[in-house]
Amino acid sequence: MEKDYKVKLEVFEGPLDLLLFLIKRDEIDIYDIPIEHITSQYLEYLEAFQELDLDIAGEFVLMAANLIYIKSRSLLPVEDRGEEEEEEETDPRWELVRQLIEYKKFKEASMRLGEMEANQSALFRHIPDVPNTEPERPIGEVSIFDLIAAFQKILKRTVKKELIREIFEENFTVSDKIEWVLKLTASGKRLTLSSILEGTVSRTEVVVTFLAILELIRLKQLAIRQDEPFAEIEIHRREDAPESPHFISTTPKPFKEAAGEE
Repeated sequence: MEKDYKVKLEVFEGPLDLLLFLIKRDEIDIYDIPIEHITSQYLEYLEAFQELDLDIAGEFVLMAANLIYIKSRSLLPVEDRGEEEEEEETDPRWELVRQLIEYKKFKEASMRLGEMEANQSALFRHIPDVPNTEPERPIGEVSIFDLIAAFQKILKRTVKKELIREIFEENFTVSDKIEWVLKLTASGKRLTLSSILEGTVSRTEVVVTFLAILELIRLKQLAIRQDEPFAEIEIHRREDAPESPHFISTTPKPFKEAAGEE
């Protein structure tokens, strides 16, 4: 895979967000976290970030190390954990549980304050009558973890396909796939993320296509929505998207050159 430029998302949600996402998705009791399961799931997401070569904060790696440490401690008999540890904690997961509960409380309070602010501001402005349209959901509302989950599913299926067919060398670039996705969504029709990725035939093509979609979302070319948590993700071209994106070229260029950076 030729990396014509590096895709950078502006802000990732943090490692506690990822853990809460996994707990909710797998319907896990936050007070009784199966540490082996949650650690393996968390590490799968880190592998996906590495596969996509996305920049992630060091706190994600630190949390991975902490989960592995908790897992190793939980495997030890209580009598082998040391006197100091026995006095402080009987369950090595409790410190993590406390962090998650506190973070969840602050996050929910922040969301409630945001809703109150939106409701208050709506009282003092006239809202014109508009046609019944479905709201668009930006990348901040459709979790990056939902996007990565969809990517992982398609990637696993593609790997199985590769095992039963002849592997041949392919050359894809993010620039090529950006242009392809823009043509695919030019009509404005809503497409599911899985339907776009399922048209790919190799691991390399899945990765490059997904990176192209992330870049188009970041550059506000595409809008994404999800009707409910963990539901199918839909993508369509934004109505306010620029007609001729400056980063598209028939000859792929490095990202810095295409973006006009020094």
